[in-house]
This record gives sequence, structure tokens and C-alpha cells, in this order.
Amino acid sequence: MIIASQLKPGMALRLDGKIYKVLEVEFKAGAGQLGGVVKTKLRNVASGHILEPHIRPADRVEDLELERRTMEFLYRDADNCTFMNPETFEQVEVPRANLGPAERFLREGIKVPVEFFEGNAVSMDSPPVVEARVADTAPAVHSQQDNTWKEAKLDTGVTIQVPLFVERGEIVRVEVETLRYLERVRLERKRGA
Repeated sequence: MIIASQLKPGMALRLDGKIYKVLEVEFKAGAGQLGGVVKTKLRNVASGHILEPHIRPADRVEDLELERRTMEFLYRDADNCTFMNPETFEQVEVPRANLGPAERFLREGIKVPVEFFEGNAVSMDSPPVVEARVADTAPAVHSQQDNTWKEAKLDTGVTIQVPLFVERGEIVRVEVETLRYLERVRLERKRGA
């Protein structure tokens, strides 16, 4: 058991007999005798539904220990994503709703940490930022404007907005939760030879 003010994104907890993964936590200070409040965004690991309860900072919540295993993404179907343990070849399915926005960036063969609770795969520990290759976009335009955007389709099938100077084939960093372009990745080029 921990107090609500100690919650952090990525933790798992049990509320009303259901297991949730903490997506966001924000502490709001109160005025006078009101005290503060901990605003949370939680995802139910069984159904994928989002819950946004406000909890008093001193309230106790039951935190749970998740086991993380690195697994290889194999494929997705209408409801689930299938992962395989590369050492034992054991396969597990995780409901797509439990993976959140990071599910859109899964590519066949990529290795990711899958989270287990009591032997059952419940979610994936996704990074806040991912790198992806631009598969298709309009030709690059070099202009003086930094605030003009164009549409780009990534190799994962996700469509985002990128600056005009981004070209097809370049690798970009994208914020997983918002699909916001952050920067392009500069690859070192070999000189001479």
C-alpha cells in the first residue's frame, strides 16, 4: 500500500477489485483547509477503459508489482496483439485496447517489454517517444517558415504532421500519446572513402 501522492505513471494498482495501469498523475494543491488532490488517468487492464479519478493525497491505494519480460511482437488481429518469448517460443495475446496508443507503432519483429500480472499478460511498457521512418510525404520544401506543416505517413501506417523540410525515407521522433512530431533523426554519414 502506498499513499496517492506517491503514484507515478507506469505503476499498477488495484481499485474496487479491478487492476489499473497509471497513465498520468498530476498533483493539484488545495487552498486553505481544502487540501490538495491527485488527478489520475488510469487504464483498466482487463477492458482497456480509461478512468480519471481524483484521489486525496493521503488516501492509501494498493500498488501491484508487474513482471516485465522482453518479447517479440508477431502480429495483430481485430482484438489482440500476439507476442512471443524469443527464448521459450511461448506466445501470449494482449488485448489491443490494453496497449494504448503505442500499439499503432508496433512492427513485426520488434522487441518490447510486456507486462504480466499473476502470470497473465496485461499490457506493454511503452516508451513516451518512438522513432519511425517516413514512408510517404510530399516532396521537401525548404522555406523560411518553421510553422508550416504537411502530412506524412510513417512505415507503421500512422499519419502525422511534419515540417515541410522532412523528406520520404527520413527517420523522425514522435510523441506516442499525442502523435506530435518532435524532431528528425540525423544519421551520421560516412565521409571520404
